[in-house]
Amino acid sequence: MKKLGLLALFFSLMLLLAACGGDEEASGGSEEGGEEATENDASIGIAMPTKSSQRWVDDGNNMVDQLEELGYDTDLQYAEDDVDKQIEQIENMIVKQPDVLVVASIDGTALSNVLQKAADADIEVIAYDRLIMETENVSYYATFDNFQVGVLQASYLEEALNLSEEEGPFNIELFGGSPDDNNAYFFWDGAMSVLQPYIDSGKLVVQSEQTEFEQAATMRWDGNNAKSRMENILSKAYSDGETVDAVLSPYDGISRGIIQALKGVGYGSGDLEIPVMSGQDAELASIKSIIAGEQSQTVFKDTRDLAAVVVDMIDAILAGEEAEVNDTETYDNGVKVVPSYLVEPVSVDIDNYQEVVIDSGYYSEEELE
Repeated sequence: MKKLGLLALFFSLMLLLAACGGDEEASGGSEEGGEEATENDASIGIAMPTKSSQRWVDDGNNMVDQLEELGYDTDLQYAEDDVDKQIEQIENMIVKQPDVLVVASIDGTALSNVLQKAADADIEVIAYDRLIMETENVSYYATFDNFQVGVLQASYLEEALNLSEEEGPFNIELFGGSPDDNNAYFFWDGAMSVLQPYIDSGKLVVQSEQTEFEQAATMRWDGNNAKSRMENILSKAYSDGETVDAVLSPYDGISRGIIQALKGVGYGSGDLEIPVMSGQDAELASIKSIIAGEQSQTVFKDTRDLAAVVVDMIDAILAGEEAEVNDTETYDNGVKVVPSYLVEPVSVDIDNYQEVVIDSGYYSEEELE
């Protein structure tokens, strides 16, 4: 009986040790699973303006890819340039309680009320490439150096026309971005910092006399609006035989609309060359246009780099830390100066498109065929 008792005690101890070991393993697995769950449970709402521009599609996809690779859940919504729809989408996201909202606004002045709802729900907001105006409820702004974008566009025109040496005069027409997008003013100011002295001296002549941003603005960055405006300018200001030598365009979609208008009256055929023309976003259609000898230049803004900045900001927010920024003075939204991280843009033309957008893997050779 003693032997049986000892054996029973031995087996009981063995079972107890096994159970303890199992609990320890379960506890360790649960801890690891807990860390994964914390990572996987973190969700990010992403509100984008429209799919009509390739760059916003790329922006959304790049953010989703990088965030999901780190285990975040994402909710990506496009509002197709409908402000009310974007507000509704953000409201629906707030109901789902994301950890962070990333918003590329359609109208930067229209989101104050909905972002107050986000703040009331303790959801922090990152403004993505378009500054959200008139609210304190935006934690960070991730964008490109927008003033420099305008400088690059105008500097390209300056060099192409050799304005520093040629006497001129040269005819130029000016196009601006959407007046409800704060970036449009930075692009314009950057470009005019280069071009205005030549306009003032008479070396550059704006035959349409439309030299103010309000006259040159293109609502919603719409290429068809730009096409119609250029057609009106050509019929009214260039009917006497004058020709356009250069066009300041802030965005590729606008550039392509302008080119359609120009080709409609004979530019690009015979001896009448398409004017030297800037652009922005390195959209696939515009890179093809550059290769075809139509659009002259674009400004490449690598959305992969901007997505990486946003991911770093999200990581910092969720860790309770301050995100890395490199500008704390420029972007005043009317209520606060929003801490910002600016990514450098790159000028692209026929000479360097291969290196910048193909060799970097942004586009493939096949896509440009």
